Amino acid sequence: MFWDSWKIRRRIRVYALVGESGTGKSFRAKLVAQKYRADFIIDDGLLIKGNRIMAGHSAKKEKTFMSAVKVALFDEKAQRDEVARKLQGEASKKVLILGTSEKMVHKIAVRLQLPPPSKIIKIEDIASQADIENAIRARRIEGKHIIPVPSVEVKRSYPLIFYDAVRIFKRNQASGVIGSGPTVHEKSVVRPAYSRRNKVSISEAALSQMALQCVDEFDQQIRIKQIGVKDDDLGYRLIITLDVASGTQLGGNMQNLQRYIITDIERYTSILIEEVNIIIDKII
Repeated sequence: MFWDSWKIRRRIRVYALVGESGTGKSFRAKLVAQKYRADFIIDDGLLIKGNRIMAGHSAKKEKTFMSAVKVALFDEKAQRDEVARKLQGEASKKVLILGTSEKMVHKIAVRLQLPPPSKIIKIEDIASQADIENAIRARRIEGKHIIPVPSVEVKRSYPLIFYDAVRIFKRNQASGVIGSGPTVHEKSVVRPAYSRRNKVSISEAALSQMALQCVDEFDQQIRIKQIGVKDDDLGYRLIITLDVASGTQLGGNMQNLQRYIITDIERYTSILIEEVNIIIDKII
């Protein structure tokens, strides 16, 4: 390496957040970094500072699980050097490394020429068992992963895997400060190509029948004329054409119907419903 790694190591303090894959580490990374005043987060091959991806490239972009693991471990020299150069240009700093085990975070630290973690935080210490189980479900069944930066940053760098955004509001402890409000952390939900291979499948006829049942439960006055089903890598898309009774509050009521169908089918079948489009053909 062209720079003096020993000098860099002297002015860096490393923390680690450890937990099995899919337990919610990336979801909580910003809050942990804030608590320990860490300037940088290293997560799945990326070097993140604040709301920006500073260097590296995301393991979540990889098409196979094994290639994703190699990226997360900074297996390639070019990727390691890019991150190391970025850290070199910074003043004294604190870094939070995310990993599935203590062995993994120590390996990442060595490869990036960082000192070993001075403190290791386990996901079980900062998340309830229920939260961990919900995170595991989202990973295993729905294929959802988190990158702890705002959606605008992920859409710019990785538009093909972007799925959604989620905001976390954290109440500030300071009181008596005019204009102070909650801290907002936005995270991006992505679906890597390798996670889509395990998507649960179902016949179009069975899915159509479930949608019919959902609509009937929601409002028996709605008449379904046609249901179309499309299947792609992200999940199932339903196109429902229907007639509704006059006087129906179309806007809000149809949105509620969309949510009801998605929630009900996903809850009881583990089938991923990407989208429900409702077409009103006639008001009767």
